[in-house]
Amino acid sequence: MDDMQAFARQVFDAQPFSRFIGATLAACGPGHAEIHLAIVDHLKQQHGFVHGGVLSYLADNAITFAGGLALGGDALTSEYKINYLRPAKGSRLIARAHAKGKGKRQAVCLCDVIAVDEDGAEMLCAIAQGTVVAVTV
Repeated sequence: MDDMQAFARQVFDAQPFSRFIGATLAACGPGHAEIHLAIVDHLKQQHGFVHGGVLSYLADNAITFAGGLALGGDALTSEYKINYLRPAKGSRLIARAHAKGKGKRQAVCLCDVIAVDEDGAEMLCAIAQGTVVAVTV
């Protein structure tokens, strides 16, 4: 387990885009991952809500980490879909993903993207589902 967590953190730290926007891998384990991101102005669209592309990034990355950890190694997203439920606003975002089923080469994962306000209240903003495939070299 510690080896997989160390592997996951090494992979996350090697992602230039994740570092660029300030995302952190807050938690991970066999078949689950949680990514956090502070809401800052440059991640918002013209109405003051977090841009949908940011929510999509969080869901995609959390799904891939959850699936990769369920499969026991490196993985890539094969496909995913996202449903936006309400505008994201507050102080930070949390993407919580879990593998719901896995085979030898693929895992199907679900992810909740949650906005947290200044008082710590959580509001579900998006739900995503994706298929993750093991990377074979």
